[in-house]
Amino acid sequence: MGSLYAGEGWFAIFFVTGILGGLAAWATGRAIAETWRPYYQLVAYMTLLGGAVRFIHFALFDAELLSLPSYLADMLYLLAVGSLAYRMTLAHRMVSQYRWLYERAGPFGWRERVPAADRGSPPSKP
Repeated sequence: MGSLYAGEGWFAIFFVTGILGGLAAWATGRAIAETWRPYYQLVAYMTLLGGAVRFIHFALFDAELLSLPSYLADMLYLLAVGSLAYRMTLAHRMVSQYRWLYERAGPFGWRERVPAADRGSPPSKP
């Protein structure tokens, strides 16, 4: 991995950042969306989780603790995973809780529900 993860093996990066950090970021993103919290809280939690992931690399695999490039790479990955979980959960919550107002528009979005009368009926003649 060059100087980004200097001295760390593929297993350590995959296991700690990919699996452990990714699962924690996914659970955090879901929890924030389930409790209707704003997105900036996810960014704050991922900043803290990035530090925890760096510490696990340091404690278990003797990696450098204060490595800014490694921390930023970990944090960006965690933020991406957490953001996916946040948006998917928020879309699910919107269409399930407000099903009379919104319908699904893909896995990450929703749109305003069009009333059945406006959907397929031809325009009325005077």
